[in-house]
Amino acid sequence: MPPPKDVVKIAIQMVGAIPQLIELQQTKPLSAVLKDVCDAWSLPNAEHYALQYVDGRQTYITESNRREIKNGSILRLTTSPDQEAERLYSGIQSKNVDVKTDSLKKLASLSQDVTFAQEFISRNGLKQIYSIVEEGNDTGEMLAHTLKAFTELMEHDFVSWENLSTVFIKKIVSYVNMNAVDASIQQLSLSILENMVPTSRLLFELVKKEVTLDRLLTHLQVTNAHLQLKAMALLIALLLTATDAERRDMMDYLRQKNIRQFIHKNIIHSSEPLGDEMAHYLYVLQSVSLNLCEHRMRTSMDPYSQEQRELLQSLRQTAFESESEVPASNFSTERRRSLCAKEFRKLGFMNNSNPAEDLRRAPPGLLALDNMVYFSRNTPNAYSRFVLENSSREDKHECPFARSSIQLTLILCEILHVGEPCSETAQAFYPMFFGQDHFFEELFCICIQLVNKTWKEMRATQEDFDKVMQVVREQITRTLALKPTSLELFKTRVNALNYSEILKLRQTERLHQEETLAVPVLELQERLKPELLELIRQQRLLHLCEGTLFRKISSRRRQDKLWYCRLSPNHKVLHYGDVEEGVNSPPIESLTEKIPVADMKMLLVGKECPHTKEKSSGKQNKDVLELAFSIVHDVEEYCLNFVAPTRYEFCLWTDGLNVLLGKEMTSERTQTDLDVLLSMELKLRLLDLENISIPDTPPPIPKPPSSLNFCYDFSHAEQ
Repeated sequence: MPPPKDVVKIAIQMVGAIPQLIELQQTKPLSAVLKDVCDAWSLPNAEHYALQYVDGRQTYITESNRREIKNGSILRLTTSPDQEAERLYSGIQSKNVDVKTDSLKKLASLSQDVTFAQEFISRNGLKQIYSIVEEGNDTGEMLAHTLKAFTELMEHDFVSWENLSTVFIKKIVSYVNMNAVDASIQQLSLSILENMVPTSRLLFELVKKEVTLDRLLTHLQVTNAHLQLKAMALLIALLLTATDAERRDMMDYLRQKNIRQFIHKNIIHSSEPLGDEMAHYLYVLQSVSLNLCEHRMRTSMDPYSQEQRELLQSLRQTAFESESEVPASNFSTERRRSLCAKEFRKLGFMNNSNPAEDLRRAPPGLLALDNMVYFSRNTPNAYSRFVLENSSREDKHECPFARSSIQLTLILCEILHVGEPCSETAQAFYPMFFGQDHFFEELFCICIQLVNKTWKEMRATQEDFDKVMQVVREQITRTLALKPTSLELFKTRVNALNYSEILKLRQTERLHQEETLAVPVLELQERLKPELLELIRQQRLLHLCEGTLFRKISSRRRQDKLWYCRLSPNHKVLHYGDVEEGVNSPPIESLTEKIPVADMKMLLVGKECPHTKEKSSGKQNKDVLELAFSIVHDVEEYCLNFVAPTRYEFCLWTDGLNVLLGKEMTSERTQTDLDVLLSMELKLRLLDLENISIPDTPPPIPKPPSSLNFCYDFSHAEQ
């Protein structure tokens, strides 16, 4: 008979004593449990003791978290958090350097626990930490432990970052700006500043002033990958907290310092593999840079702006005035206006008498004009060739440069997510972005020539404009999916993916769709589905057994703390626990926490999860909502909360957990996988029927013959 829900069987250890095996009554006050344990070992003053997990993060057991104790847990009887906090509070004030260092080391370890942190902070312990940093000149082990302890204590959000003194902050800044200082201290200092920046405008301005972009660029050029990562984290925090104007100035300065080329060469193509955290920061840097185009994208053309009118006129002059033997200024006003309208029509503007009207639509707004001007000034030969080639074609076959440019700019903005907020978890960046200044404009230059090339391949007319732009969008999207490492490679691949290739791909996809729509094939599909769904279920469970690395995300920032979760090979227990950076597949024995599958009650996703309700509801958290899921176990208020690293992992984990709960797999990935498997299976089964049309209805069964006396008598043949 299983034990009652309010009773868990655990072991309790103490140094120098025989362990106790007890049945912990969850309804019994913790103080009474401690009294019984201490009495068994004849220990006085039970209030001076506490229980603590032996493995993992060694969290103290309190009334609030005691329900998380599982059958078979091993606990340790140790000094209570208030006693330990008092002892360490005295230890870090000791005149003995060894005692002080050991106390700070222990403090850095214990400060991860919220109960201990609360006790230490309530004794004004942070004031002592401030004093050690502000007054000390040590830059060795003692300082490293001090900064680590400070970071862990602040992580609990008991104290506001705005309470920090200017002296303390400047001291932390000095460690970042020093050359002769240990890398671990610089990493911790950069991490502290990164946490500080988003919390207050005053702190942002102070850090921005004291830690220059040049200094951060110096840290990015070191070979120490961890220091490089922390420097990038602070740079991203500064960029995300800055105003639009400040962000633009910072990005302009970084561009002058060739940060993109450096990242392309020393980070993306370094000998060290690119970690998830760095991939995320590169994605954010790409997103922030592309979003600088948003203002121009959302601004319509002002026909009364002299600067904008001059840009528009420069397009016409670059294309036509160089070839004109008589300057336009020699003509009368009427004649000049008529000539300009004619030339703007040749340029492909819909409203040739007032071309500014074409640019009133926002998006793409003035960004389309900027792209056209960039193309005309930086590749004048290609620009002139495009315009003049189409001017000499028959009217119905000319490719309108301006109209195509406006639509192409809009397509590129949609594909590159210009104007959208940065995701908190995404890691998808384009390596070629960091290999090229003026990336957006250079990409436009390649793609506008692709438009002209595709237009000719399709032998398009003005009525086919939307069809051509659809094909161009498909060419760009398919090529970007291949993640080309440079714009040159992108250009080669996108030009190789011509209209005939697109037609072949579409035809293949259409034929496949038509094949699968025949009634007999649909019936065969239905017969195959149960077997293939079982295959998908097994794959999902196998993935859970292999496990996944998850990141902890707080409401303040994307954290670099990691934990791992995996299913036991017998599919009966979920094992999980904290791991260090760089550990890809920890053994199941090292994951100290566990949840029996039998105790799992339900799966929550998205907005239903408790950890998404705690977060603010801004656009920034949209991606977290899409990747969040929770397992409710034992009783409903206890949940194990996840934020999947990718949508793919989200689908596999939610499917796998639903399988364990005996429910249907509901993710979009299930349908995709099922479609792929059905397609492969059907192709194999229908291989012999290639080029044979399958009728919708089975052929009629012929009538039975009038006489059945047509059996051959073998007995006569034997004679």
